[in-house]
Formats: sequence, C-alpha cells, structure tokens
Amino acid sequence: MNNYQKEFIEFLIGANVLKFGSFIAKSGRHLPYFINAGEIKTGAQINKLGEFYAKCYADKLGDAKTVLYGPAYKGIPLAVSAASALSRGGLDLPFFFNRTEEKDHGEGGVFVGYKPEAGEEVVIIEDVITAGTAIRESIANMATLDGVKIKAVIIMVNRMEKGLGEVSAMKEIEQNHGFPVYSIVTVYDIIEYLETTPGIATAEQIENIRKYLAVYGAKD
Repeated sequence: MNNYQKEFIEFLIGANVLKFGSFIAKSGRHLPYFINAGEIKTGAQINKLGEFYAKCYADKLGDAKTVLYGPAYKGIPLAVSAASALSRGGLDLPFFFNRTEEKDHGEGGVFVGYKPEAGEEVVIIEDVITAGTAIRESIANMATLDGVKIKAVIIMVNRMEKGLGEVSAMKEIEQNHGFPVYSIVTVYDIIEYLETTPGIATAEQIENIRKYLAVYGAKD
C-alpha cells in the first residue's frame, strides 16, 4: 500500500464515507461495512476526493486523452471532481453524465455535458462495485453511443467480491467486456489499515468483514 492509498483510507474514515454495521447493497447482499460517497458534502471534501481519483488515473492511464463519464447520481460529482483535479495537473479532459430519465424537451436526450464522438474512449468514474449491477447499466448506456469505446473504469474501493460467478465482479467485467477496472484501494488494504491502526474499528467489526469475504469473496 503506497502513501496516497493510506491517505485515501484516512480520508474515507475522516469524511464518514467508510461505515460499519449492517447494510444492503444494490445486489441485495447484506454488508458488514459500507462505502457511501453520498457522505461527501463539502467543497474541500469533493476537491480532495477528485485528487485521489486523479492519482489513480495517472498511475494506471498516464496522460491518456479520454472522456470521463459519471453515472447518475453519485458518479456525477465524482467525475466532475476527477476532471477538475486532472486539469490542475495539466490534463484537461471533457466529462459527461446521464439522466435517469430521458429528457423530451430542450436539447433532449439521456446525456448531459460533452458528447463523445466515434473513436473516442470513455473512462467510467464510479464509487464501488459489489456484484457489478450498476456498472453493467453504465455499459448498456455506453452501447448507445456509436463508435465510442470504454477504456477503463476507476472506482474508490475494490470490494473483492464475487460477481455472477466465482471470480470477482471486476474480473468478470474485464473478461466479458475487454476493459480493466482500477481501484484506488481494495477491501484488503482497508482491513490491513484497520488492523494496524487502533481505535478505528473493533475486532468484531473487522472479523465480520473477513467472515463476509469468506462467503462472498472472489477466488481470483
């Protein structure tokens, strides 16, 4: 785990994005911890979060010219903050996002912001992937854009969980759709941090995460 990854976990805790308890994911799974990007509520927080996405982008994609896509709703501020942070580092990328319902007046359509053209590549900016349900919706949305390809997905936390089969949802996406999914940190990075930093989570809370992964953890 490098320094910016450790700083990111500290940021998640400080902003109350990382929670412990009992939660239900979009996939229907009962979670012992939750990553809630909706807790990002201030300009300073969203600015900082964008910097972490930008660091991950630079690590994995360098200075590749792409278009950032933020799925409604949580992905919208994530993509905007990532684009802003990247621009401060000298890489000015366009961004766009979707409406949950197609607009039938004004400019119309499903998408807002930059309109990707054939031959351009899109990087999807999301919060987490559990079973891959939400990301498959984004893939379907991208399929409506002729000639536009998905280059990668960047998420906050790789939950390291099974998708539809025994391998992780991230690995399934890579295998089935041909593009990589990158994360700023993994759940095992979080566990390592919690186990070496007293006072953040109880031994029971950490053990509950390990028990959950024993059931839903991927084999890849």
